[in-house]
Amino acid sequence: MPDIVTLTVNPTIDKSTSVDSVASEVKMRCAMPTFDPGGGGLNVSRAIKKLGGTSTAIYTAGGGTGAMLTTLLQQEAINTLPIAIADRTRENLTVYEESTGLQYRFGMPGPNVTESEWQGCLDAVLAAEADYIVASGSLAPRMPQDFYMQLAERVKPTKSHLIVDTSNEALEACARAGVFLLKPNLRELEILSGQKFSSEDRLIEITQDLIKSGMTEVFVISMGASGALFITADEAVKMRPPVVPIRSKVGAGDSMVGGIVWALAEGHSLHDAVRYGIAAGSAAVMTRGTELCRKDDVFNIYDRIAIVD
Repeated sequence: MPDIVTLTVNPTIDKSTSVDSVASEVKMRCAMPTFDPGGGGLNVSRAIKKLGGTSTAIYTAGGGTGAMLTTLLQQEAINTLPIAIADRTRENLTVYEESTGLQYRFGMPGPNVTESEWQGCLDAVLAAEADYIVASGSLAPRMPQDFYMQLAERVKPTKSHLIVDTSNEALEACARAGVFLLKPNLRELEILSGQKFSSEDRLIEITQDLIKSGMTEVFVISMGASGALFITADEAVKMRPPVVPIRSKVGAGDSMVGGIVWALAEGHSLHDAVRYGIAAGSAAVMTRGTELCRKDDVFNIYDRIAIVD
C-alpha cells in the first residue's frame, strides 16, 4: 500500500523558454525550450521526490502529449498510473523576459474528460488505499464542479487522509463534504466562509468555526511571502519563512503541499509538517521555471522559519 497517492485530472506539459523582450507583431527568437510535467498533483509528486520520498501519481493522459507526459514523469523516477482518455493532454507555456526579469504564463483549458474517464480516476484512487491522498489542481473544462466532493465522499469511510488544493467552484464544493486538510489563500477562505476578515483574530475565529462545522480538520492558509496560518479546532499558529531571492513563483503552492504530505508520511507531527511545507514553498520560488524546490534549500529554510506570536 503506498503512503501517498496524488491525483491530477487536468495535467499539462509545461513548456518554458526565454526571450530578450516580449513584443507584439514581432517574431521573437526564443531560447531552446524545456519540458516538465505540470499540474497540481504531479508537481506535488515531483516535490515529494525531490525531498527523498515516494508517491504514486494518478493522472489523465491522452494523445501524444499524454505519452510524453508519462515519459517525463518516469525520467524523474515518479511512480505513474496514467488513466487513458480519448482527448489530448494540454500544454502550457511560460516565457521569461530577460530584459525585465518578468515572467509570462499562458495556461490552456485542457481536454474533454468524459464521465467514464473521470470515474476511472476515482476508482484508481480508492483502489490504491493510500494513507494520504492529495487531490490538487484545476478540473478539466467539462468535469463536474463537485468532482472533489465526490472523491471526498468516497474517501470518508476509508482510513485515507484526503488533502485538497484547488480553487473556485471546485473548492467551494469541497466545503460540503469534509476532508482532512484544505490549503486556501485568504481570498479563497473569504469565499468559503462568506465573510471578510477585519482582523487576524477574527480570521482565526471564523476558520475554527468552519472546522467545527465539519468542513475540514485542518486549514493551512497560504499568505505568500508572509508564510502561512496553520489552524485546527484547538490551535492557530502563524509561521513566517525568511526572505529569499525570488526567481519564479511557479509551483510554490504545490511544493508547499508536497512538503506537508511528505513530512506527514515520514511520521512528523502536523505542526512540523506545515513547517516543512512552508520551507518547500519558499525554496520553490528560488528556482527558475518549473524546477520546484531543492532539498538542501528546504532544510536550510526549515531551520529559519519563525513562529509569529
